[in-house]
Amino acid sequence: MPLQITREECIVTATINRPKARNAINFELMDQLESLLDELERDDTIRLFILTGSGKSFISGGDLREFHQIKDAEGAKSMTRRMLSILARIEALPCWTLAAINGHTYGGGWEMMLSFDFRVASSDARFGFTQGAFYLPPGWGGLKKLNQTVGKNRALFLLASQQVITADEALQNGLIHKVFSQKKFSKELSSLKTLLTANDRAYINYLKQNQGKAVENEIEPFSKFWENKEHLKRVDDFLNRNKA
Repeated sequence: MPLQITREECIVTATINRPKARNAINFELMDQLESLLDELERDDTIRLFILTGSGKSFISGGDLREFHQIKDAEGAKSMTRRMLSILARIEALPCWTLAAINGHTYGGGWEMMLSFDFRVASSDARFGFTQGAFYLPPGWGGLKKLNQTVGKNRALFLLASQQVITADEALQNGLIHKVFSQKKFSKELSSLKTLLTANDRAYINYLKQNQGKAVENEIEPFSKFWENKEHLKRVDDFLNRNKA
């Protein structure tokens, strides 16, 4: 199976495992992602969805050997619309989403990672804005998302010059949120998982759905969380711990 799924308490991790294709996205992977999203959307116990890769690659882009069989614009539109639907569903998930970038990511790989709430990378990862080498612009939402993430001029430069940048450069440009040591990647990822799953799906979904709204809109939900038993218990635990 090109997508390996592991489940822990409130966490689902999907690992792309297509080593011969450097974890490129193909139609079979799209099938499996769609099936997984069905589960992630309906299972209220899931607080965190992680996507990562096996070996030295995160995602090398779209599978050129398979997608090159598409020869006309209509076929390309169908593939692109399907992928955009997958990425839109990832963005809309009511749980946290994390791209754990274990290695190199090129083309459609960086387009995909920008659909995740959070992005962390191994220190040896590389990010390649290389679609132009194939006379192809981004087609999975990359133009808009890259512009929003790094700004118009920087986005254009990365694409026009077909840059390949390091994890540290990606961090400096705001493409990722953390760089983890290659040797400690699993350990640091485990610590982050603990932090991201500290609160339930209702809390996570509220934060995701209410960014940028008027401050007055915060009063009512804040008050509801205030009277929630979980909030009251945690404050009691904190106060009692300080007394001890």
